Amino acid sequence: MNAAPSPLDLQSARRPRSAKPAAEPIVPRWTIEQSEELYRINGWGDPYFSINAAGHVTVSPKGDRGGSLDLYELVEALKQRGLPLPILIRFSDILEDRLERLTSCFAKAIARYSYQGSYRGVFPVKCNQERHLVEDLVRFGKPHQFGLEAGSKPELMIALATLNTPGALLICNGYKDRSYIETAMLGQRLGHTPIIVLEQLEEVSLMIEASRRLGIQPILGVRAKLTTKGVGRWGNSAGDRAKFGLRIPEILAVVEQLHQAEMLSCLQLLHFHIGSQISSISVIKDALREASQIYVELASLGANMQYLDVGGGLGVDYDGSKTNFHASKNYSIQNYANDVVAEVKEACAARGLSVPTLISESGRALASHQSVLIFDVLGTSEVRSTEPAPPSETDHAIIRELYDTYQSISISNYQEAFHDAEQFKGEVTSLFNFGYLSLSERAKVENLFWACCAKIIEVVRQEDYVPDDLEDLEKIMASIYYINLSVFQSAPDSWAIDQLFPIMPIHRLNEEPTQRATLADLTCDSDGKIDQFIDLRDVKDLLELHPLQSGQPYYLGMFLTGAYQEIMGNLHNLFGDTNTVHIHLTPKGYQIEHVVKGDTMREVLSYVQYDADDLTEQIRRRSETALQEKHITLKEARLLLQNYSESLSRYTYLS
Repeated sequence: MNAAPSPLDLQSARRPRSAKPAAEPIVPRWTIEQSEELYRINGWGDPYFSINAAGHVTVSPKGDRGGSLDLYELVEALKQRGLPLPILIRFSDILEDRLERLTSCFAKAIARYSYQGSYRGVFPVKCNQERHLVEDLVRFGKPHQFGLEAGSKPELMIALATLNTPGALLICNGYKDRSYIETAMLGQRLGHTPIIVLEQLEEVSLMIEASRRLGIQPILGVRAKLTTKGVGRWGNSAGDRAKFGLRIPEILAVVEQLHQAEMLSCLQLLHFHIGSQISSISVIKDALREASQIYVELASLGANMQYLDVGGGLGVDYDGSKTNFHASKNYSIQNYANDVVAEVKEACAARGLSVPTLISESGRALASHQSVLIFDVLGTSEVRSTEPAPPSETDHAIIRELYDTYQSISISNYQEAFHDAEQFKGEVTSLFNFGYLSLSERAKVENLFWACCAKIIEVVRQEDYVPDDLEDLEKIMASIYYINLSVFQSAPDSWAIDQLFPIMPIHRLNEEPTQRATLADLTCDSDGKIDQFIDLRDVKDLLELHPLQSGQPYYLGMFLTGAYQEIMGNLHNLFGDTNTVHIHLTPKGYQIEHVVKGDTMREVLSYVQYDADDLTEQIRRRSETALQEKHITLKEARLLLQNYSESLSRYTYLS
């Protein structure tokens, strides 16, 4: 007689032996390709910035000529050398590569159109006056006879002392007085080729008098106010209301004055500028056509025309979209050079004139890419939502109704649920204000409301279309990441003119960034924030970031900041200059060429006329008084003075 089967045997009999447990769904791993697309690094970063297999941003300072550095590892190494964040890293090889690309593009355009003249670029010192950068640029520019442009007397002092390239041009722009003009003219005695650009009628008589007094025949230019208007933030740099330059009747008046002074042969250059960051090539073409006609007309009037200076305006593709959006450009450097050469050649050929030496004052396009600002995140403020506990029967009816709304949220009713949750939250505020709800009851409602929003946003993120009334939900739920930085000091254009700079983590890029955030700096100012970020379609209000990990640093990089930001930064809340290092790529890795320490508290206090020793002495005296009155112990007084004195010698940022 057989024994009865056990329950285990029955269970086995019911299940085929070949059956396997159902596999758990495979969640696709976040890839670096997704990070590349999200942060658009292949658009704005090519050929200098990319992401490696470890999920770190890499820097290729020589572009596509080889050699790269892991930016995260570089930052860690700099910290070990005693250089805390925030830190500005300048890659001198990128600056050299940008200069070579610009001159190469003009050389190709000159060859393509059989242009009989040459190109002699100049760097506008106003773009970044930092000594090491200007010295590097002069050194890199020697093979190309690359010169400098000065827009003020202090910049003229820099240019005269720094520029030592035979044959390089020194363009002298800006408002001028007798001292400026005399100094520029005397630069000829040092072997310079200064070209004094007349921008105001009053400068003509000053220049004629200085020429006669010194016995020097200057090289002169005129800056024309074109009717062609620029685009974007600097669109008013051209036109009748432009700050600098001469209208056509005024240019003719200059010609007449120089003719009467028998100095018309000194007039050799025409200059124009239609603004910085020109995003559309069509605007550049229109300006070139107008300026070329002015040039040939001046030559027909007897001026000894030799140079055409097309000014600045060569844009930078900050968002990588390659469009005519104000943070991008719809042309390449080669397109730009081709149009300059072709337009000028055509105008001169029509009049049978020799073509001029071409000059450009491209500053932003040269200097932007070489600087990367690295800063760490200090903490976050975020809407915290947890799974709410079911309400009890004693809870207020509105709490129970809101909980029911929370439980019912689905893809079919999330919009209606959001409206209901908002209505309940508004009713609770009124009930609380009139004393019908306690503080703990209000807290329960608010927790439920945020739990509803968190649940709704998970549904919304799966949808292709977001209803208009839910568009701001991401912003409402967004975190605030507090960054060790002063926007006013390190990215003033972001605050002042809404300039967009690429910002992204420099590590953890093989992890999905699940947080949406804005950035808030260290200053006690509501404007000390960054809440606009690059995107393929216009601008986005939030940046995708990773959750902070306890005890682990989280580094962000702001890229393409090498033009204007450093010199225009201010001391809001007395946050000073950041630490700066200059990195040069070598066959063995890299070399730190220069270290420029950031401001200490002692230094920034001196900028506002405080003497650190006097301040320390005042604290010592107050401590002595407090000791006598037994308000402080001797140990506490000693610790206070020690901390106070040491703080004055430290970095203005947090460690």
